[in-house]
Amino acid sequence: MKLFPMSSTKYYIFLFNFLLITSTTLSKSNFQPKTLFLLVKKDPSTLQYITQIHQRTPLVPLKLALNLGGESLWVDCQKGHKSSTYKPARCESAQCDLAWSTSCGNCYENNTSLPICNSCYNVVSNPVTSTTGEIADDVLTIQSINGSIPGPVAIVPNFIFSCPTTSNLTQNLGKNVKGMVGFGQQSPVSFATQFASIFKFSRQFAICLSSSTKRNGVIFIGHSPYFISLAFDASRDLIYTPIITQQRFVTITYPHYISVIRPSPEYYIQVTSVRINGKTLPLNKTLLSLDENEEGGTRISTNVPYTELEPSIYDIVSKAFINEMPKEVKKVPSVQPFKTCFDSTYIGVSRLGYDAPEINIVFQKQSVYWTIIGSNSLVKVKEGVICLAFVERKEATGQAIVVGGYQMQDNLIEFDLSRRRIGFSNSLFYRQTMCANHNYA
Repeated sequence: MKLFPMSSTKYYIFLFNFLLITSTTLSKSNFQPKTLFLLVKKDPSTLQYITQIHQRTPLVPLKLALNLGGESLWVDCQKGHKSSTYKPARCESAQCDLAWSTSCGNCYENNTSLPICNSCYNVVSNPVTSTTGEIADDVLTIQSINGSIPGPVAIVPNFIFSCPTTSNLTQNLGKNVKGMVGFGQQSPVSFATQFASIFKFSRQFAICLSSSTKRNGVIFIGHSPYFISLAFDASRDLIYTPIITQQRFVTITYPHYISVIRPSPEYYIQVTSVRINGKTLPLNKTLLSLDENEEGGTRISTNVPYTELEPSIYDIVSKAFINEMPKEVKKVPSVQPFKTCFDSTYIGVSRLGYDAPEINIVFQKQSVYWTIIGSNSLVKVKEGVICLAFVERKEATGQAIVVGGYQMQDNLIEFDLSRRRIGFSNSLFYRQTMCANHNYA
């Protein structure tokens, strides 16, 4: 079993910088952007958030699912993968160390689609399962930002990623999606951390997920300001709470059994209480604390379409929400996956969405909280029926609260890894704008 201590993060950043100095030029034009961006759109069939990059030589556009808590970029290389600049990481190389290699020098299943066998492997995963992946690097391009409009394209000739040793890892992703782009904390080869090391800006990024399946939201990588419209910098409204770091066990069973301990890439925060219309709910405080086994506490995830609540917490939240709804609003039978649904006839709609009780997620003190309004707390499931957009956790164990994509839509959320904090903007509807109102198309 291989142990990666929490204090190793600075070592990996140093190693990455050393690797860059001793390798090829960072960009063909020596361009040093301060902020980069990706467009991101919700897939209507899977409810995953999909972005696109250009990789390989010649460049190929690749659709990828956003994985907020993923360790790295991984791409399916099993079918039709061709690139003259693909370079597998050799055993015991700096790339292997950076990408947390778990094994080296094996050829799995006589795989001929990957060039060599003297390469190293790490753990790659999708929301359902994990496997091993060959560590490699290749050309990757990404668009920069110039104020509130697109800037020049940045070219990275040696971006580290992984190729899974089986094509099954894409089965739980959307149509034509070829992998996942991981933004996890503590990982030296996460998407944002690599760019921060390459272009010498702070390790931070921000996501602004659109509520529309037809219009793009945006992911900012690098420094604020984060302009959502020509004149509005959404970062000016952020309230912050600390990121909690944790270790985790990672186990895979194919092609052979591997179990390792490493820093968790997931984003955990401390929620101390929940209020509905200003009333604090009687939640079990023990459940709100994250333990050493990654049980309890609160996690933020783009792999979960709607916020998941531990059953006792869901029961308290749903009852309080119902009690705060206007008396003329009637409950109706549940519509899966939702348990609490209403006849929408007597529910008003404003620029903030449905007229609904205000939910406050309270962080380290009572004055620091994130507000969830009707546009993020209620969802239309069919004509005349809306439901509370929270679901009850099905698994016996896990986090007490997993903040899902629907609650983050049309909010700017900044992940400041350098300062170990996460910033929440509250709904951009308060500012009469939304995540699709950017100028980066």
